[in-house]
Amino acid sequence: MPHSIEDEAIATEAVDMGTLLAENKTLHEENKLLHERLLRALADAENVRRQADRTIREARQYAIVEFARELLPVVDNLQRTLEAAQRHSLANPENAVLLEGVEATLRSLLRTLERFGVRPIKAQGKAFDPNFHEAVMQVDDPSAPPGTVMQVMEQGYTIHDRLLRPARVAVSKQHRKKPAKTPPESEDNDLGSEWGAYQFD
Repeated sequence: MPHSIEDEAIATEAVDMGTLLAENKTLHEENKLLHERLLRALADAENVRRQADRTIREARQYAIVEFARELLPVVDNLQRTLEAAQRHSLANPENAVLLEGVEATLRSLLRTLERFGVRPIKAQGKAFDPNFHEAVMQVDDPSAPPGTVMQVMEQGYTIHDRLLRPARVAVSKQHRKKPAKTPPESEDNDLGSEWGAYQFD
């Protein structure tokens, strides 16, 4: 049976206004919940992206940690060679050329390591720091404050902001002050003055 315009108007007016308001409120709450879920999902996605970026950046920075650690003994040996040559004054022309080559090799190796973030720890004369130093012995030196690095036995290195190898160091001892001698308490055996204050009958 065909509906007239008047029939539709009557049907529209017959709809319960309370039902419409309730449906509107329900839809509004659902919309709010969906909006909050969307914002949480976007925040989670942003956190995942940042974490992935950080992981990739750290992987690039620290990918050579093990390789660099394996190269450090080579650096140590080259430095020991130069120190031994300087101690024994091997200054003849043949040795001079050889030592020049060792120095050039060491400089080149250190520059290459530095390009990848590997840098030596400056420990000599600094206060002992357990985050970067490993104490292997103590030195009795009253002229230095206690806990001062007096000698570097093995050079330490960092890679970017992380420790690659601690510096093995000798540290000045804590100086114990000798207790000041206190004068002995004088014994007052002169009781005459005290006894004299009393009168005996």
